[in-house]
Amino acid sequence: MAAQVLNTIGKIGVGLAIGASVVNTALYNVDGGSRAVIFDRFTGVKPNVVGEGTHFLIPLVQRAIIYDIRSRPRNVPVITGSKGIVGDECPRDDLQNVQITLRVLFRPIPKELPHIYATLGEDYDERVLPSITNEVLKAVV
Repeated sequence: MAAQVLNTIGKIGVGLAIGASVVNTALYNVDGGSRAVIFDRFTGVKPNVVGEGTHFLIPLVQRAIIYDIRSRPRNVPVITGSKGIVGDECPRDDLQNVQITLRVLFRPIPKELPHIYATLGEDYDERVLPSITNEVLKAVV
């Protein structure tokens, strides 16, 4: 009799543990200053952006990608060649390298996050900022 009670309690405990783990994987938190984009394995990137708070998703089908939308600094060092000007603005190459470090403050536009994730991925800043800063600095120098 006591063995049956212990077996029943064990089965209930295992069931509760499995249920709790399913609920735990279905919840995710979006902190202040962040937004989330939902990727669904069947339909792709959802067009809406999820705000702050605790939210539900379908485990193994949906995945939350959380983006920081606060302004962040990024230092980009660039070594570029300069062109000198001689006389009547006739360019000459003096082949001098100029090392400049540019500090860029950037943040994504929250409503554009689904498009950013679909086209550039999670590391959009690593893909976009170096090329833009190189072009701007070469134009300035």
